[in-house]
Amino acid sequence: MPFTCAAPFETGGQLCRYCRAASSASGVRACARMVAQSPSMRRLLQRVPAIAATNASVVILGESGSGKEVLARAIHANGPRAAQAFLAVNVTALPPTLLESELFGHVRGAFTGATSSKAGLFEAAHQGSLFLDEIAELPLELQPKLLRALQDGEIRRIGETRPFHVDVRVLCATHQELRQAVAERRFREDLYYRLKVFTLVVPPLRERREDVLPLAQMFLEQEHHPTGKLTSRAREALLRYPWPGNVRELANAVKHGAVLSDGRDVDVDHLPQDVLEPARQAIDRKTLLRKLADVEREHVMAVLEACGGQQVQAARILGIGRTTLWRKLQGYGIADSDRR
Repeated sequence: MPFTCAAPFETGGQLCRYCRAASSASGVRACARMVAQSPSMRRLLQRVPAIAATNASVVILGESGSGKEVLARAIHANGPRAAQAFLAVNVTALPPTLLESELFGHVRGAFTGATSSKAGLFEAAHQGSLFLDEIAELPLELQPKLLRALQDGEIRRIGETRPFHVDVRVLCATHQELRQAVAERRFREDLYYRLKVFTLVVPPLRERREDVLPLAQMFLEQEHHPTGKLTSRAREALLRYPWPGNVRELANAVKHGAVLSDGRDVDVDHLPQDVLEPARQAIDRKTLLRKLADVEREHVMAVLEACGGQQVQAARILGIGRTTLWRKLQGYGIADSDRR
């Protein structure tokens, strides 16, 4: 099945303007919003079409900002539910009481402030996909309800006695190790195995350096930058930075540079301070080495002058052999006649 798009799908899963043919050998299409120049990302995306063609649950693992939701959107867009809704929620964004209502809905009068009935995300995503971010933080009291929805396709609004059927594909993500959460009894073991039909791991950006510059170029184009160019110094700085915030941090850094560049090519000085620090440290190291060499040269020449040009005596004071001193003087471009 063709890999159509990894972008948000306001057009019902159709190819967006960023899509391009990625590999004639594999027969897949890749969206430019999901860069896969690195071998690790290429291997990951090669698994997407087969997994997307199913209705099975998927657990996506990876560090914060690495692109887990983008991958979930790609799975949805390349599956049989592509024309239906894709809804997303971060389970850490709401307290447990509100999260239950957000997921499963409530009826009027179910609790204080429930002045009208409300459909939850499971109901709204009927025949589509629901993405649950940071699933490891799902409160224990809500996990049985999620398990029932996965096993039987049944949910019940808060304050309602009768369940009803929904058809939703659940995609979830976390930066934690779910198996560890199970061992610590923070996550139900039966729910873990129910969710973990397929597991995909998104590598951090620091482990896929080949993707940094293509991603940066893509983000710069999305900012509608007048020149759409990064200087060589800016590219070097982007490659040198370890990107602890992953792709999200890179996108923000490029936005920062696009704004401060004032319509010119984005240069290293337009990038955020954090990104510049490793580059400046490298420059400082080069400066330090150059200064140490200069200090050594000045010291050698001062000792030699104090010894009246006598290399044997100067070498003894410097603690080096005469041949070593001679080589240093040759390196300084100083001939015997010049010393005399």
